[in-house]
Amino acid sequence: MDLIPAPQVVLLDEGGRRFAFGSAPALDAGPGAAAVARWLRRELGAATGWELPAAGAGATAELRLRVDPEGAAGQGPEAYRIEIGPDGAELTGATAAGLFWGAQTLRQLLGPDAYRKAPLPGRAWSLPYASVADAPRFGWRGMMLDVARHFMPKDGVLRYIDLLAAHKLNVLHLHLTDDQGWRIEIRRHPRLTEVGGWRPRSRWGHRASPLWNETPHGGYYTQDDIREIVAYAAERHVRVVPEIDVPGHSQAAIAAYPELGNTDVVDTAALGVWDDWGITENVLAPTEAVLRFYEGVFEELLELFPVEVSPFVHVGGDECPKAQWKASAVAQERIRELGVAGEDGLQAWFVRHFDGWLAARGRRLIGWDEILEGGLADGAAVSSWRGYAGGIAAAEAGHDVVMCPEQQVYLDHRQAGGADEPMPIGYVRSLEDVYRFEPVPPKLSPEAAAHVLGAQANVWTEVMENQGRVDYQVFPRLAAFAEVVWSWQPEPAERDFAWFEERMGAHYARLAAQGVDYRPPGGPLPRQRRPGVPGRPIEGAPPNV
Repeated sequence: MDLIPAPQVVLLDEGGRRFAFGSAPALDAGPGAAAVARWLRRELGAATGWELPAAGAGATAELRLRVDPEGAAGQGPEAYRIEIGPDGAELTGATAAGLFWGAQTLRQLLGPDAYRKAPLPGRAWSLPYASVADAPRFGWRGMMLDVARHFMPKDGVLRYIDLLAAHKLNVLHLHLTDDQGWRIEIRRHPRLTEVGGWRPRSRWGHRASPLWNETPHGGYYTQDDIREIVAYAAERHVRVVPEIDVPGHSQAAIAAYPELGNTDVVDTAALGVWDDWGITENVLAPTEAVLRFYEGVFEELLELFPVEVSPFVHVGGDECPKAQWKASAVAQERIRELGVAGEDGLQAWFVRHFDGWLAARGRRLIGWDEILEGGLADGAAVSSWRGYAGGIAAAEAGHDVVMCPEQQVYLDHRQAGGADEPMPIGYVRSLEDVYRFEPVPPKLSPEAAAHVLGAQANVWTEVMENQGRVDYQVFPRLAAFAEVVWSWQPEPAERDFAWFEERMGAHYARLAAQGVDYRPPGGPLPRQRRPGVPGRPIEGAPPNV
């Protein structure tokens, strides 16, 4: 069976028998299964033409949906079972989430055409007699999507939620603010999007490139757009984690409201939204007024991301240069007032403030591993991106961790060493490299390993100017990542990549049916290349070279 990610247990009928659907199969949804039934009627109905009505009195429906913790073998809330035989298919989930992942497996079993938006002529639909028992390895199986560097319109975000769900990934981390753009409407601070949502031009390629795209770039999500994204994701059992970056990566906010910056050392009124890539020295001032401003931002954010679907709030905390704080009399006086250990302590104070503020409102703060500098905020979780070290330190100290080391799962990094790779960035990380990623470092004690919530692949979009470029960088590597975080894998060196590649043959057809502009196994198509646009093709170089 060409299933991705690979299930725990699959038992196939030795005789190769199949259940053939008629032209008008029925669907029976038990208690708690109504939302999954709606999804199946909408998605399978589009591809097959089926209406999937409820079965008549005394009749057995060809598709049966059940929510039953015991029936899913007690393997956790996202577990499911599928039984396919002469009377059709019965899907059982420990919860509605488990049932939904079972429905995703069912769709794969029906073949690539089950992903189309309209039925093709002459298609017959059948399923192999089989028994599938499955459950995920990790509870956090995510992708971070940077919509700040290059804005992705709302429909593109909804599309990516569907793609995540199709791969049984359950977290979308939205990087909503950065130096190059602010992408979420905050009604009490309208200039954040009116000014901060737009930049006059963009570097074309890596920051060492001499080329520029002189077209203004921008956009943002209205609050109703965000509500729609969150609701759409929740229906597909995907949690959305919003990120508002502080105290660094904040030039777009400072351009909109200059008083947020270090005005005693920089003419912040002259700053615009940054048009380049990398790390800017312009960071937030460590003042009470700035804290109150961002508390207002987070108040509106929490209204848009209900706690039941978004318990975590990401505050960034990464790559915060300290030069302006060192030169600022205001910042130095604040260091003395607080009694903290220099500028690192000042950054820790900033993060700790929002950790307490969010905790008082029933939320959990998560930040990049720089929040370890100057002392880890109480109760904070860590996104370990600079390798494993930050995650190991945090987990050993009893803090939860999401592993996303750039050396393994930054999907903006190039996929091969050839000159045809478009805007080549960073390390070569092939499909096989991602497949051999291990979220739990062997150095961790069993107690610390329990703090690894899971992992996510990060998609930074400095050199991804449109949906096609995002697709190219993300796929097919996201399929390999999905198997790593879902399936109960052996040690990385023992994983059967040849078997995965064999199953990818069918999966490429699924991606194509969904309109994904993936990187072909043989390398980029001519239209996918970016000839003459410099990247950063330095294998083994430090990340910021």
